[in-house]
Amino acid sequence: MLNYIVRRLLIMIPTLAIISVMIFIIIQLPPGDIITSRLQELQAEGQDVSEEQILALRARYNLNDPMHIQYFKWMGGFLVGNMGYSVMLGQSVNNLIWERLGFTLLITFSATILTWLVAFPVGVYSALRQYSLLDYAATFTAFVGMATPNFLLALVLMYLGYEWFGIAVGGLFSPEYASAEWSMGKFADLLGHLWIPALVIGLGGMAGLMRIIRANLLDELGKPYVTTALAKGLHPIRLVIKYPLRIAINPFISSVGQLLPHLISGSAITSVVLSLPTTGPLLLDSLKNQDMYLAGSFLLMLSVMTVIGMLLSDILLAITDPRIRYE
Repeated sequence: MLNYIVRRLLIMIPTLAIISVMIFIIIQLPPGDIITSRLQELQAEGQDVSEEQILALRARYNLNDPMHIQYFKWMGGFLVGNMGYSVMLGQSVNNLIWERLGFTLLITFSATILTWLVAFPVGVYSALRQYSLLDYAATFTAFVGMATPNFLLALVLMYLGYEWFGIAVGGLFSPEYASAEWSMGKFADLLGHLWIPALVIGLGGMAGLMRIIRANLLDELGKPYVTTALAKGLHPIRLVIKYPLRIAINPFISSVGQLLPHLISGSAITSVVLSLPTTGPLLLDSLKNQDMYLAGSFLLMLSVMTVIGMLLSDILLAITDPRIRYE
């Protein structure tokens, strides 16, 4: 196991190096740069910018340097924890990311827990009671959940909340608590708003995991060792928990690795629709404006968390599933 982990860690270094080069090239591919976009915005607002100001901005953000020099300056800062300065928002990239990461973590964690709490028992029951009424209902709900985009569900909830209950569904706080100091009232208000994005973001994964665990468990229940164990008098519940269920939960374990990259991506479109203060909309805006330091740092952090998350998932799978460990 230790040799496997060391090999994976060593492979991660060239992998992330290649990914960082691709990120830099792709962001720079469109014509112009962040300064060009910023000038167009200022001109649209009727403001004039002198040539000296333009040259000063380009020099400040190293845009006059050759491309490879720009890349090494960006990567050098990233490796020491300085992700640069956002031209779009005029703030440090470190501050912009960390101030939104907490809410993104809270929403992602809530959506994941909700997904597991619903998908696991319903998927297991559907497999054990195949073709029952609840199995048909769960199957129908799962298909609807997988076919419905998250942002569309968010729009439906916003409409129903306003039309039926007269409340605005969106954001994480009521207007009176949005800029208030933290208190028990603000925390309770946060919990009252949190279930909506958790439900919207978690529905697609909930439906998919439900179907996967049902299919996996049905496949294991039909194998000869289950029939043999039942014939020898092993209690059905003990049998299911000890053997087939351990193999069927592999999708849950593998989904642990997706938590880390979700901290950055944060369901961007859904967050825009629901006006959530997460990292997703910020990443989307930085890509549209070619904000190299902000967009590049976001994407590279996303890549780092993806490879780390996949490594953690593989380690957990090897621990829980002897077949993987032996191979």
